[in-house]
Amino acid sequence: MGVAATGLSQPFGTQPFGTQPLRGRRSRVVSLLAGFAALALGLAGCSAPIGNARLSSVTPSGDGVLRIGLILDNTGSSAFLNESELAAAKLAVKQVNDAGGYKGHPVELLPASAASEGSSAAAFTADTAAQAKALLSAHADVVVGPTDSSHAPAAIDVLSPARIPLISPANTASGLSSYKNGGFYFRTSAADAAQGSVLAKLAHDAGAKRISVLHEAGDYGTRVSGAVMDAARGLGMNAVSNAEFTPGKAAPAAAGIKSGTPDAVVVVARDGAQGALAELLNAGLRGKSLILSDGAIRQYGTALGAGGLDGARGILPGVFPSAEFQADLTGIDPKLKDTTYAAETYDAVTLAALAAAAAGDDAGGSIAAWLTTVSGGTRPASGDAATKERTSCTSYKDCLEVLKGPKLPDYDGESGTIGFDANGDVTSSNYIVFTYGADNTARVSGKETASRTP
Repeated sequence: MGVAATGLSQPFGTQPFGTQPLRGRRSRVVSLLAGFAALALGLAGCSAPIGNARLSSVTPSGDGVLRIGLILDNTGSSAFLNESELAAAKLAVKQVNDAGGYKGHPVELLPASAASEGSSAAAFTADTAAQAKALLSAHADVVVGPTDSSHAPAAIDVLSPARIPLISPANTASGLSSYKNGGFYFRTSAADAAQGSVLAKLAHDAGAKRISVLHEAGDYGTRVSGAVMDAARGLGMNAVSNAEFTPGKAAPAAAGIKSGTPDAVVVVARDGAQGALAELLNAGLRGKSLILSDGAIRQYGTALGAGGLDGARGILPGVFPSAEFQADLTGIDPKLKDTTYAAETYDAVTLAALAAAAAGDDAGGSIAAWLTTVSGGTRPASGDAATKERTSCTSYKDCLEVLKGPKLPDYDGESGTIGFDANGDVTSSNYIVFTYGADNTARVSGKETASRTP
């Protein structure tokens, strides 16, 4: 998981961000951490094809009908996230079909029950592998999902051996970049570590010369904090220390950071964030000197000392949903109250259809081989995709027009510029910046983009 809370019922601007989507985010985090042991085991056991399908030349083998499958895996308090993803997938398929579909035939959204008018995401099962197998049986050419990073291996291990690409709109676990998948795994959300450069930039832009990081033990804390330190050095800052803590035991690390007299402290944490912040405040590190990672940002209110976070900043990944996009989504689902992951899901579906159109083939191998090119990312070594000039387009319809000419499309979608690299990761990551007031409540104050060369 990992996208900004962008609820329809909670406007941005100077308002606090919505708390319901963040509750869903934190429940996904618990599942992610619990599932990482399974992910590590899967690294040795996945039977994905050898090579990298993203950069391969393939022989067309489709049947002329493009079928896009959808996996939804949120349950309990996070179940509301399913509705925004389903609405976005249905909207994207509708707009693709309104533009002529694929080779004049309507694109199908699977499972069939999800595509029907008035259908609900409640029809999906939480068993990711079972959903993937069912989509294979229904002859899906490409699959969008899952949401939870810890569920991704189950889907990859089913789909990759069958040469079916999987595009997640929400997976953020950095380890998935190297998970064995034969080049059939992509994601339209940024890996956790991508935020490191933005966190360091916030400190640098505020005039900090010396920066320290307090990170929670675990893969998330280790990867993101390392990225912050690297980025800080690249900006010419003195990276003083990178201290680790376990939840409930942050006092020694906070005291150590205080002794280094940093101008800015970046807190990279999830479950232990509140305790870590309390210890930093006790050590006299407070207010504008504090910068919070996406796992640490929430509405603390009276849970922390009055004014303790006044001026502190934090980030969440994502973009501001346009009014037009929100209206289109509610046209699909009038009861929709949240747009979390909607932009990323919409773009995943649109890119899948565009890759098939560019390839002139709906087989999974062809889609995988064209996704990096039509997203504006890494090019293969040979063929038209390697040599033709690309031009920007922002809808499936407009991108089809580009394909009629001498150039290739470079799709920039609702979630921003994408540019898949050779690992299937986005190379442009968007973040919403929040600033805390004296009431320890965060409000939107800006946006940042982290980009790198595909």
